Formats: sequence, C-alpha cells, structure tokens
Amino acid sequence: MDTTLTFRHLDSPEDWTRAFDVMKELRPHLTDADTFCAQLRRQREENYRLLAACDAEGTILGLAGYRAQTNTLYGRFIYVDDLVVTARLQRGGIGAQLLDKVREIARHARCAHFVLDTGLHMPLAQRFYFRNGLLAKGMHFVEPLVQNDTERAR
Repeated sequence: MDTTLTFRHLDSPEDWTRAFDVMKELRPHLTDADTFCAQLRRQREENYRLLAACDAEGTILGLAGYRAQTNTLYGRFIYVDDLVVTARLQRGGIGAQLLDKVREIARHARCAHFVLDTGLHMPLAQRFYFRNGLLAKGMHFVEPLVQNDTERAR
C-alpha cells in the first residue's frame, strides 16, 4: 500500500462514531453507532483503547482495540480485543502495522506478553497472526450466560 498512515487513539464519542462502519466489518452484530459508543464507554472503564490507522485525509482504514491487563498466567499483558482493516484494503499491510503499533505500546508499558484470540473457523486470520510473530498457545472456551443481546450489553 502506498498511502502513508497515521495512527491515533480514538477517545471521544465523535471519533467512535466515525469508526463504527469499519468496526462493523469485524463485528456485524453491532446494531448502530450510538449502541457502539455506549459499549466503548463501558469498555473504557476496563482500560480499553481504540487505535486507528488513518490515511492523509484522516479517513479511518483500520482499527485495533486493546487493553492492558494483569493475570496469573501472563503477568502484565496487552490483550487485543479487535483488529480490523476495511475489506477493500485488506492484505495491504495495514493490519500488520496496527499490530506493530500495539506491540510497541505493550513493550513501552513493560508488558510481558501480547495476547489475542481468533476463531477456529478463521484460517486466514490464523496465518496472518503466525506471519506476524504470534503463536497459538491454547484454546479459548466460552459459555453464554445470557439469552439475548440486551442482557449481554449490561
């Protein structure tokens, strides 16, 4: 990709609204920008940050949502919740650059690990993560505890 990218954190509801269409490509269950902004407000209380890759005009081309956490398995680590590049620009290096920026943030924060999950049904994403230095270390197990999206949003 020839475009010079800039990276910036999106910290306001106005920024989040601008990011909604790109995030919806990864998370099609998101219904509207207002609901998305409300979700990000809640996630911000849990240290979630949203990093955007933008072109020279400020158009958002990709996003990386992440948070710093600490647990007994990894110690202090960065967990990548969301990584998406708009479909028309995938395979152009933007995703790798976003991962590199978040990895740099993790190193600067003295994190011991850099962690993310991807679906077992997503072999292209798995290959992308392998190419970018991440290794599969386990399986992610989930049990739904709510019956619908309204309960899930609480």
